[in-house]
Amino acid sequence: MADNVAPRRIRRLEDGLEIDWDGAGHLAQYAARPLRLACPCAGCVDEMSQRPILDPATVPPDVRASQLELVGGYGLRVRWSDGHGTGIYTFRWLREHCPCLECLGSNG
Repeated sequence: MADNVAPRRIRRLEDGLEIDWDGAGHLAQYAARPLRLACPCAGCVDEMSQRPILDPATVPPDVRASQLELVGGYGLRVRWSDGHGTGIYTFRWLREHCPCLECLGSNG
């Protein structure tokens, strides 16, 4: 994967995010709750061990992305409907975790 990973378009959906990675049909739809549970911030992941410390039971099943903010040229901050919004999802991480069928087939 190239070092300069940046999406062409990011769109907030009712139940997650849609990212157009290449402008040629590589669309990825990220479901909101799994993305929220994967928040990389220090309140959700132990900084030393990198183990998740977020209790999934504290995240509502219907959590939604209420606001998206670009962070520099490398990532995305999501403000969640549960009030959380400190994590930065890097474009590299999002691309590496692309849930499209093509990527799932090449990663499994």
